[in-house]
Amino acid sequence: MDYPNDQAPGAPVRSGIPEHGRVPKYYAVKARIDRLVDDLGEGAPIPTERDLAERYEVARETVRQALRELLLEGKLRRQGRGTVVAGPKLAQPLSLASYTEGVRRQGRTPGRALVTLDRFPCPGALAAETGLMRGEPVWHLERVLLADDERVGLESTYVAVARVPDLDRDFDPDSSFYAYLDRHGIGFGSADERIETVLATPREALLIGTPPALPMLLIHRVSRDTDGGPLERVRTLYRGDRFSFTTHLGNG
Repeated sequence: MDYPNDQAPGAPVRSGIPEHGRVPKYYAVKARIDRLVDDLGEGAPIPTERDLAERYEVARETVRQALRELLLEGKLRRQGRGTVVAGPKLAQPLSLASYTEGVRRQGRTPGRALVTLDRFPCPGALAAETGLMRGEPVWHLERVLLADDERVGLESTYVAVARVPDLDRDFDPDSSFYAYLDRHGIGFGSADERIETVLATPREALLIGTPPALPMLLIHRVSRDTDGGPLERVRTLYRGDRFSFTTHLGNG
């Protein structure tokens, strides 16, 4: 198949232009700014709204709408009072590998900032989902995910206190929870995951440092140990403008 205008495989067919050829004005401007972004390179400032409006002979509101979509797609990012070209998205593998391993493989420095670590009796809904006993003590570990000190997500982990009774004393919140479990002889056997697109709550947006309207990728994970017993329940929000997910599919 020939790709029009040297369009790359995987890009929207015909660059998203309908067959009838009538393209919203903002979208035509967005496509032109997108090409400009490719030429400028990561970290480069883009021209002001006024300059872009004059260059493309459109209203500033048209430029503003085009920039808004490019920001949501993660191709641009705010820096101070200006806008610059964003870097490539973090490609996180869908596997039992930890967030730490996924970020390091891309040459970035992973980190986490502790929000809360508390314990409470396991509620019925969590027990039904994980196989834990209702009322047994569970830890709730909530941390902001970092990549090169940039806030990129929010992770909530629920695990039975009986599994890791000293979590509040001997666990470094900036480290990998999976590595911690491994040091305690607890291995992962399998997990079920569900991915959906959501908007962050006002609290979540504040912790991650994003506007509430920014789409998020939400992953629910329920993990079991090598014996098939319940291990953890994780809810992780990833910034939709900074993450994509990869997996390898095969027969068998």
